[in-house]
Amino acid sequence: MPLRVATWNVNSLRQRLEHLARFDAEQRPDVVCLQETKVADGSFPERDIKDLGFDTVLFAGQKAHNGVAILSRRPVEDHGARVWCGKDDKRHIFARIAGVEVHCFYVPSGGPIPDPERNAKFAHKLAFLEEMTRWAAAEAKARPLLLVGDLNVAPLETDVWNHKRLVRSVGHTPGESRALLGVLKAGHFTDVCRRFVPETEHLYSWWGYRFPASFEKNYGWRLDHAWATTSLAPRLQAMQVVTDTRTWEKPSDHVPVVVDIAE
Repeated sequence: MPLRVATWNVNSLRQRLEHLARFDAEQRPDVVCLQETKVADGSFPERDIKDLGFDTVLFAGQKAHNGVAILSRRPVEDHGARVWCGKDDKRHIFARIAGVEVHCFYVPSGGPIPDPERNAKFAHKLAFLEEMTRWAAAEAKARPLLLVGDLNVAPLETDVWNHKRLVRSVGHTPGESRALLGVLKAGHFTDVCRRFVPETEHLYSWWGYRFPASFEKNYGWRLDHAWATTSLAPRLQAMQVVTDTRTWEKPSDHVPVVVDIAE
């Protein structure tokens, strides 16, 4: 059986425990990486998640903002987290499972203005991606590693529903796209989603709340990613973007990405 890894920005875990249970029943992942859990560690619903059959539940969170977690049915051989840009804002966690080092990231969204001099949140985002690039070059490419999460950048023209209209919007500016692709290049990563869906085809994982008909009209962005290092890429078997979750009652604005890896 392959190792099945899912990544999902749930946009408040406690509000979407039923969604997680439904997704788990339908997809049966071995590992689930969550972003935007929005729950402090003392209030994390660990018992509810273990009742789904996840033996190990790792989390790093804070009240109302950010937060990441890794849920695993398989034994966890090692785990940890890293503080990025000197800010312990709960954006990263990792675990080694079945010999694969799984890193779960939640990159800063960057605020509304794509100017680091006028917008500290955007400056933080660029600094975060720069630090990820150094980390990828120094550490990532040397071992079987899967990087997943909400990276908050849609780097390709076909990663958004209208490139010309959105090219000046945070999340799809040329500078952000170059920065994210720089991380990809530095770690010698394979973009798993684009391994299975050609770059010429549109592919999305996020449909915003601001325009209620965004999902129906398919005004999407690909903000959620899965990347595999050179030593892991030959073992990739399948990938799917589970868009059905966006149709559920009170859904997350993101949908899960699921990756199957041969053992």
